[in-house]
Amino acid sequence: MNLANPIRNISDTALWVAVYRAQESERADAVFRDPYARKLAGDRGMQIAAGMPFAQRHSWSYTARTWLVDQFIEREVQQGADMVINLAAGLDSRPYRMQLSSSLRWIEIDLPDMLTYKQEVLAADRPLCILERVPLDLKDIAGRRALFQRLGDEAKRVLVVSEGLIIYFEADGAAELARDLAARSSFRCWVTDLTSPALLKMLQKTIGDPLVDAGSPLKFAPREGPEFFVPYGWQSVETRSLLHTAAKLKRLSFGMRLLSLLPDPAGRKPDKPWGGVCVLENCGPARTKSCAAADRQ
Repeated sequence: MNLANPIRNISDTALWVAVYRAQESERADAVFRDPYARKLAGDRGMQIAAGMPFAQRHSWSYTARTWLVDQFIEREVQQGADMVINLAAGLDSRPYRMQLSSSLRWIEIDLPDMLTYKQEVLAADRPLCILERVPLDLKDIAGRRALFQRLGDEAKRVLVVSEGLIIYFEADGAAELARDLAARSSFRCWVTDLTSPALLKMLQKTIGDPLVDAGSPLKFAPREGPEFFVPYGWQSVETRSLLHTAAKLKRLSFGMRLLSLLPDPAGRKPDKPWGGVCVLENCGPARTKSCAAADRQ
């Protein structure tokens, strides 16, 4: 492996991010425990992380993102979600590590090689809910629409999760994905991370080159923030800053703690570096105009 360009493809980012989950889990004061992260990351994940020093210094953002998504999943499941669809699931181990109902259906969608690797590593472990893995490239529009239709018909209240995915989309691709998800009325809630244009520019400068070389450049950071999704059927109902969350979790350096004292722009100021997790609610194609009107109020 060339340590100057440690990432070979998009799937390698899952190995890399698993390292930060492992590091958090091994702390005495861990805010979550992922006992599978270390073996999922493997030696290659450690090598990739070693070649990304900027990301290591800001590993608090991955801790905050994981913790926030955990909280939102737990809340939605308690409110009656009967299915979770994890888009580009990567090496996420929530079906194994979270306290979930045995009747909950959890659908992992990712590239075939990633799911095969994950299944092999976790072969001796058992999920706590009903787990289905679907090998699919989400850029296969016909394939994902057929899958969304099937899953939408099989559940009453679906939570969609996309973590570390949408930043790799073009704006048109993100809009089309949002529209495809909104078309299924049972897809009630969508939890996704989001980045401002200012933070995207910073990430492109600091960690972007290896991703470009791997054919997976960072792209999507809408100037509209969470409101980008309104015309495509999704209204933002909650937005949480990674920086402010990391401050709450006591994971920031002194300098970053000072930055966290500034007001949270909630992703709505494109010239401010901001990353966060958004909770979106499905307005449905027929209600998109009323959704947009409500969002402006």
